[in-house]
Amino acid sequence: MAENDDDKGILPAWEKKDKKEKPGLKKHDPLIKPLNRKQFHFSLLYFLITVIALILINTYLFRAKVESIDYSDFKAKIVSGNILRVEMGEKDLTGFSKTKAQIEAYSKTQSGGRPPAEPPKTFKTVRPADPELITLLDQKGVEYYAVSKSDDSWLGTLISWVLPIALMILFWNFLSKKIGGPGQGVMSFGANKAKLVAEGDTGVTFQDVAGVDEAKAELVEIVDFLKNPKKYEAVGGKIPKGVLLVGPPGTGKTLLARAVAGEAKVPFFRISGAEFVEMFVGVGAARVRDLFKQAREKAPCLVFIDELDAIGKSRGFSLGGNDEREQTLNQLLVEMDGFDAQAGVIILSATNRPEILDPALLRPGRFDRQVLVDRPDLSGRVEILKVHARKVKLDLSVDLEKVARGTPGFTGADLANIVNEAALLAVRAGRDKVLPGDFDSAIERVVAGLEKKNRLLNPKERTIVAHHETGHAVVAACTKGADPVHKISIIPRGIGALGYTIQLPTEDRFLLTEEELLGKIDVLLGGRASEEIFFGEISTGASNDITRATDIARKMISDYGMSDKFANVVLPSQRSSLFLPGQSMPGQREYSESTQQYIDEEITRIIGSRYEKVLALLKAKKDVVETIAKKLLEVETLGEEEFKNLLK
Repeated sequence: MAENDDDKGILPAWEKKDKKEKPGLKKHDPLIKPLNRKQFHFSLLYFLITVIALILINTYLFRAKVESIDYSDFKAKIVSGNILRVEMGEKDLTGFSKTKAQIEAYSKTQSGGRPPAEPPKTFKTVRPADPELITLLDQKGVEYYAVSKSDDSWLGTLISWVLPIALMILFWNFLSKKIGGPGQGVMSFGANKAKLVAEGDTGVTFQDVAGVDEAKAELVEIVDFLKNPKKYEAVGGKIPKGVLLVGPPGTGKTLLARAVAGEAKVPFFRISGAEFVEMFVGVGAARVRDLFKQAREKAPCLVFIDELDAIGKSRGFSLGGNDEREQTLNQLLVEMDGFDAQAGVIILSATNRPEILDPALLRPGRFDRQVLVDRPDLSGRVEILKVHARKVKLDLSVDLEKVARGTPGFTGADLANIVNEAALLAVRAGRDKVLPGDFDSAIERVVAGLEKKNRLLNPKERTIVAHHETGHAVVAACTKGADPVHKISIIPRGIGALGYTIQLPTEDRFLLTEEELLGKIDVLLGGRASEEIFFGEISTGASNDITRATDIARKMISDYGMSDKFANVVLPSQRSSLFLPGQSMPGQREYSESTQQYIDEEITRIIGSRYEKVLALLKAKKDVVETIAKKLLEVETLGEEEFKNLLK
């Protein structure tokens, strides 16, 4: 729409006479209507404030002036005839200079517009316990009357009744905003908290998603159905009611959902599973009903439920009472099974704990399709790095494929963090472009932690650390199938790491043989074996190494069936999470104490035999280890090429 040349606003009425009517601003222009509505907007609150103000002004400014005097002066005015009428209150006395008839006559004079007469004077004093007062009033012929305690003024009634109610209403409104948030009241717990994202509002499309081509292809089909439903209905096909995105944290499940919202151009409801559950029983089920009601009204549309495991945990046996999460899950099951697939409402959900979801939630007809969003492979990591490096100025020497090879097992979020860290390191160094060394430093920060140059080690500790890390590197170089050494350093990093050895695989691996697992144990034990050979004693520096080695040996026996006595048999004592490494859930041990004793003895045997092998290897390479350790003490960090030259 073209704008007017004069954009100074709407002219006042007295200036419109001298101005020509502009073509862009008609008499009934819609731009004028909001202004008129604001000018003549009627507010009940403003009306009440105005009425109360007028009443207060009339009460306190235009009422008769009262003169407060002592009780002795009050009696003297009765005796002298200045007080002809007395009002007796419980605690005070009010005297008037005119009788009742004279006061009424004065009022008629004022209302009739006749010449004003002298107004009555009013005197007030505190009432003491004086039994002679009535006798004095009778002797002087003074009119007197009493007022009861309950005869309060209308103003007191207003303050005692209206004001508390008004304060209660204000407090209720304040509490509604604090508890319910914007647009939510105290009594709106049953309303769902889903946010309706406008069409294209996410700013993310499928072009911004890389490294998960299979998952993206599944969702492209969903978007195509929402845009062209008749094409699928003509063949007789039905689009899945629900799509569950599963995978480790940081692989892009939520990003994929945002991309669907940006591509579909349909209403998109976004809500987290934790937002269904409140402290009141039944609120979660009510919110599920309200969400699906709104979704049907906006169909065709998408509903995205993040962290589905918050409400979709498998139902178990409870010891009485109502479980709020179970009620919420039951209502979700009913709603997903109830609405028609051709209604155009599709549910997208994301979780990294699919193993704990209720089986009824995963059956066909509810979440028909499960899409795995796994860690990207080498080509996927290259594509992800290209996406995140679009807005970063890279030097021509930067090879993103080499960076991708150095980040095996990294998720999309990890790669985005590496690109950002590399850019920050370039700025810190005063450069306007990112160099390959910035990416190497960023990877080390993510893998090993922040470098701590201020942590000073005494000469003996530095020597122990140098031989420890050299032991790891030499064993890795001499072990068949081990990943090649990329860097050795004795600069402290992270929490408790006094040195580190980085190995980078030449390719992505998805299977490991028994020999390769034993080789990993050998590399982990190389540090402690080197300490024992060169110093005749061991230190606490190998605590993390032996923990990881013991874990590998235990999994070989209990999970992988790689033992002589229990070959091809699984003996788990804990159920491990599918996509959360290091997270395990306690399970019931299904084997005897003797079997547990065998597992412990077998772990000890494996670790012991591998340790003896590593000791023999390092003793044969003692001169090489000594040479590399001395060089490491001089330069603190050795690269891949330097290490290979020293090893030869």
